[in-house]
Amino acid sequence: MEAKTRCSRHNSAMSNQSSPWIVGINAVASAVEHDAEHVREVLIEAGAKNPRLTEIEENARRKDIDVRRVATNALEGVAGGVRHQGVVARYAAAKTYNEDDLPELIEAAAGKALLLILDGVQDPHNLGACLRSAAAAGVTAVVIPKDKAVQVNATVRKTSAGAADSIPVVRVTNLARTMRDIQQLGVWIYGLAGEATASLYKLDLRGNVALALGGEADGLRRLTREHCDQLVNIPMPGLASSPGVESLNVSVASGVVLFEAVRQRTL
Repeated sequence: MEAKTRCSRHNSAMSNQSSPWIVGINAVASAVEHDAEHVREVLIEAGAKNPRLTEIEENARRKDIDVRRVATNALEGVAGGVRHQGVVARYAAAKTYNEDDLPELIEAAAGKALLLILDGVQDPHNLGACLRSAAAAGVTAVVIPKDKAVQVNATVRKTSAGAADSIPVVRVTNLARTMRDIQQLGVWIYGLAGEATASLYKLDLRGNVALALGGEADGLRRLTREHCDQLVNIPMPGLASSPGVESLNVSVASGVVLFEAVRQRTL
């Protein structure tokens, strides 16, 4: 297979924005390890004996982050109903990305950009799981719309096991326009649709590629579909033999498509 190319243009900018408390062991540990400069303080449950909490506390103190042991109800007050596992962190001035950052991110990938576009994912657990798969696959960026989709919140951070802080999550105002722009930057966009006749496994995913998946209810929206270069499916022979079986959850499907790209790129 020959990798496709497109013409490209670029412009870049970076933005910062406050984000909420980070909740849970993996999310806090990742923030302390990878983005300590933006962790303002860590709160740990008083009397907790979990060695992971001790490890977080020691790592935070080594990096001059304020650490306090507090009562359980204090943690529950800032966790917002999310299971905190005995630790939360106040995260300020976290790095955020918007559509203006995509040209720089794509250019830095040197012809091997791998983008995940999520169109209208509503469940924070699904978004968190998608981000976790994306981080494991080494994606260039995950693109999500600012409206009518879940944003990166405490639940997403916890479910992503730190991935929400380790990969660029690009929030865009107009998804269709952003897709058009990244096509002009040399990226081929493939949308996942159950009724598509072309198979994912027939694609060449080695060059600049974006993989677009829709939300839990309706899949890709009409405008998103129209801005894809091609619609493809994940072959699922089990659905034909068992009509009552549901198709893949968006987080599972994202793992399948991303790691097919990884497979091709490592051959």
